[in-house]
Amino acid sequence: MPAGQPDTESAGRDLTEATLSSSVAWQGAFLKVRDDTVRLPDGSHARREYVTHPGAVIIVPMLDDNTYVLERQFRYPLHRHFIEFPAGKIDAGEPPIETAKRELKEETGYEAGEWHRLALTHPCIGYSNEIIELHVARDLRHTGAALDAGEFLDVIKMSRRELLANIRSGLVTDTKTVFAALWIEQFGYGELKPQMNPDATGVHRD
Repeated sequence: MPAGQPDTESAGRDLTEATLSSSVAWQGAFLKVRDDTVRLPDGSHARREYVTHPGAVIIVPMLDDNTYVLERQFRYPLHRHFIEFPAGKIDAGEPPIETAKRELKEETGYEAGEWHRLALTHPCIGYSNEIIELHVARDLRHTGAALDAGEFLDVIKMSRRELLANIRSGLVTDTKTVFAALWIEQFGYGELKPQMNPDATGVHRD
């Protein structure tokens, strides 16, 4: 095989790990840690510990083509403040677009007349089944925030150029925010393709 060429036979192998047993190691308010035993492709057994997550959305609110609405808040696990786009977990039975609308209103006070559903990302595939959907909100109007109890944040505005500079400098490091900003710079507002997610609905207008 020529140097640098992929091993297509290896790339096509079935590497599925079959679940032999599964138990809950820890249960929290909305996160759960599972401890599973799996059968590996060679027939041996291994343990897999992972976090189950209900899924989340991230919203990119755009005041205009060059201005974003972001948040600054304290994230306890890392004991520091972060600048990030609005985001939130999906409630049971809730369509992700409704989560996006709810979180945008609650956290920033904005409602949007136009929505674009852009992408899916799996942020931590080594230890969680979490999926995050990316939505862009445009045609914004401010109607007043309604933060959840115990939620504290500052709403800030930032130009696209400034956000990219802050990502490059290391000031903005939140993965989902970096992903969303770079996705838009690279791909714009092209809709999520149906073959990526069969229930994609494209542009939503209120």
